[in-house]
Amino acid sequence: MAKKIQKQTQCKITDFLFEAGMLAKTPRSGFFFLGSGEQSVAEHINRVCYIGFSLANIAKGVDAAKILEMCLFHDLAEARVSDLNYVHQKYNKRDEATAIKELTSELPFGDKINKILHEYEARQSYESKLAKDADNLELILSLKEQIDIGNERAGVWIKQATKRLKTKEAQELAEKIIRTDSDRWWQGDKDDIWWVERVKKI
Repeated sequence: MAKKIQKQTQCKITDFLFEAGMLAKTPRSGFFFLGSGEQSVAEHINRVCYIGFSLANIAKGVDAAKILEMCLFHDLAEARVSDLNYVHQKYNKRDEATAIKELTSELPFGDKINKILHEYEARQSYESKLAKDADNLELILSLKEQIDIGNERAGVWIKQATKRLKTKEAQELAEKIIRTDSDRWWQGDKDDIWWVERVKKI
């Protein structure tokens, strides 16, 4: 009997891992309205986690592990309900609560995922506010990348997105993001001879 239960549990975990893979095939639909760029939900979650880690280390006295867990799971339901942008959400209702309930009902760690997402959605703890700000900062980074290649519409969107930020840490980081060229991290000094001759400085 114990072996049967263990096998069923392993099957449920396996199903969960395959389902999480669907996030890589689920597009973020806002880019269709923006007119340029593309991104999967999994790509979005990936950078949200890096942002959440960064905010957790900037902020004082917060639970970094909890922030990362919220960032990791915040869009998990979209494997089932898809991504609805602000226009879609105005006319459609996603039953994310049911999706998460059914997704986690037979997972041995399902209660933990539900607890994480409940705190995230409640937006009462500072950790949940930082995690939500990480979600919005990821959009701001994506919009800045589109601005830098000439999408003027992204400039309007980025003003709206920055107004959603709730924490001082995220607001200050957003100001820096908006003032920074998105290719600075790799191109650095654009007058460096490396970009012409590939000659390394000694």
